[in-house]
Amino acid sequence: MIFRAFWLLTGFGIAVSGGVSLIGYLNLLTTGYSFKEFIDFIISRPECYLLPIGILTISASIYFPCSSEDE
Repeated sequence: MIFRAFWLLTGFGIAVSGGVSLIGYLNLLTTGYSFKEFIDFIISRPECYLLPIGILTISASIYFPCSSEDE
């Protein structure tokens, strides 16, 4: 149970970090970037991959079947 909670909170922190980066980069749209240029820029930034990695970590910690030792 504690192992799952650790991964849940770690995934949450990673997802928040990636989400904040993504929201910060939304300011590029106001500076004149087109939506296609914005998406190309987001794909090239490694910190923007933290959001999906965090969401996958959260999902895995919730839906991964528990072993018999956890019960």
